Amino acid sequence: MTKNQQITNPTNTALQEKDYTILNLGPTHPATHGIFQNVMKMDGELIVSAEPTIGYIHRAFEKLAERRPFYQITPITDRMNYCSSPINNMGWHMTVEKLAGIEIPKRVQYLRVIIMELARISDHIICNSVIGVDSGAMTGFLYIFQWREFIYEIYEELCGARLTTNIGRIGGLERDFNEKAWEKIHYFLKEFPAGLKEFENLLVRNRIFMDRTIKCGPITAERALAYSFSGPNLRAAGVDYDVRVMNPYSSYEEFSFTIPIGTNGDTYDRFMVRQREMWESLSIIQQAIDKVNALEDKTSFHGNVPEFFLPPKEEVYNSMEALIWHFKIVMGETTIPKGEVYHCVEGGNGELGFYLVSDGGRTPYRLHFRRPCYIYYQAYPEMVKGSMLSDAILTMSSMNVIAGELDA
Repeated sequence: MTKNQQITNPTNTALQEKDYTILNLGPTHPATHGIFQNVMKMDGELIVSAEPTIGYIHRAFEKLAERRPFYQITPITDRMNYCSSPINNMGWHMTVEKLAGIEIPKRVQYLRVIIMELARISDHIICNSVIGVDSGAMTGFLYIFQWREFIYEIYEELCGARLTTNIGRIGGLERDFNEKAWEKIHYFLKEFPAGLKEFENLLVRNRIFMDRTIKCGPITAERALAYSFSGPNLRAAGVDYDVRVMNPYSSYEEFSFTIPIGTNGDTYDRFMVRQREMWESLSIIQQAIDKVNALEDKTSFHGNVPEFFLPPKEEVYNSMEALIWHFKIVMGETTIPKGEVYHCVEGGNGELGFYLVSDGGRTPYRLHFRRPCYIYYQAYPEMVKGSMLSDAILTMSSMNVIAGELDA
């Protein structure tokens, strides 16, 4: 047999290439929000490889922030993980306070804890209910989502906004909790556990849900650490890392709570970790309320930093000094000391960090946001490799990828 005959011989299967299908999962797929493109090589229904593309809504948040006074950066943080924007707000405020050496009253720290834990519950409600929808179970979403809306009503009482909250200020809060806010918080603590339990009864031991989520999109603890995972995604893989415990802020070291962890790092474990975290957040909120009530200080809602708090309107209307301070704050004429600092908080979906460099001016010299989404989405190809196409969206949903944060 000649060489040419060997090459063209159709019976030589070693020289035949397997046919694969290239599939664009997104960005037009409804579950990819119009911005996540995943170029997948498919062997029938099996995913051979995946290549994610990001950047469709890149908004250059860091560079925008570097051109704005510190006072005006809070609304930018809202647009990152908008499912729990108050945590973003508080994290940014604490970063500036850390560099400026601002002391925060205990009462303010406890009030911040209440707000941040409500935001964590809201974030987990959205993620876990969407996991249910993507597995084919719509009912749980409809039942539990009313409580996310109720948390937004609490936000309205605290700051007047719902989704992009712009809540709080450098040095504390813009205003104290009013009576209606306290009433809503107490009502939530009383009634939400029954709703959460009902949601769990629909899904946790549901055989169809378990079959769809167990062993779906798994990742080991070693690989999760190698990718620098954090938050529920890391804890689901069995690593008990939580910023609130490892690097406490806002007096979290005074609170008693458990860090839920999983074993397999799959979609079911990620779901269950978030479920248990909601119960822990309810406990933390109650502890914070008890601590607030035990304080002699009943009025503080910000520290002694007048350069960051607008004077009362009646003073602005009747005092030239107050009017000048109002103008200086709004126009961002407050400077921050020179230096650099990194501060992180336990966001709804992982470690949210702010690296701030100040040259002593009115705006940051350099600012970098550590977005957990951007870090763990890079593991997506590894997590879906070898899975069925039907598991691709479910895996993405369980990672809690938030578009605004991913492309910040």
